[in-house]
Amino acid sequence: MTNNDQWETELELLKTIIAKTELVETNKWGGCVYVYNNKNIVGVGGFKKFFTLWFFNGAFLKDEKKHLINANEGVTKSLRQWRFTSKEEINEKEILAYIQEAIDNEKQEKIIKPEKTKTEVIIPTLLQNEFDSDSNLEEAFQKFSPYKQKEFIEYIETAKREETKLSRIEKIKPMILDNIGLNDKYR
Repeated sequence: MTNNDQWETELELLKTIIAKTELVETNKWGGCVYVYNNKNIVGVGGFKKFFTLWFFNGAFLKDEKKHLINANEGVTKSLRQWRFTSKEEINEKEILAYIQEAIDNEKQEKIIKPEKTKTEVIIPTLLQNEFDSDSNLEEAFQKFSPYKQKEFIEYIETAKREETKLSRIEKIKPMILDNIGLNDKYR
């Protein structure tokens, strides 16, 4: 028996409440998620000891009734859960108010954007030697995203012998100059 089966009646009740809003039901990550303009607003799910509504940008909700918790403190920045342990705890009016506030927040674009970690690309000596002798090559390389730069570097560095590394550099030089990523043909 899955945890969702255990709470089937309760989850159906939550879904009928959510159906009274302008949200559209979708299935993501194996669960029921409700979206507004393809943006995740609220999800429902069952666990061993409780069933829950989770608000994707719940950190922006006023939560005057103190229903919401951060299920993974220190890790989750905006996701908030409203946990229930019985059908009697379901208050349609309060749930609709929280969902409406979440929709309004989405309309106002109140979201926490994931932080992009800036990782420095370390250029191997053999490649740097090529750059030192050909500034056009270095300039072309710098136009690639850090992700694509790392693909080239990894391709060079995974070779064990120096002569293989040098032959790989020779192979990728035309690609770099033509602004073709190492794995572009597979994308």
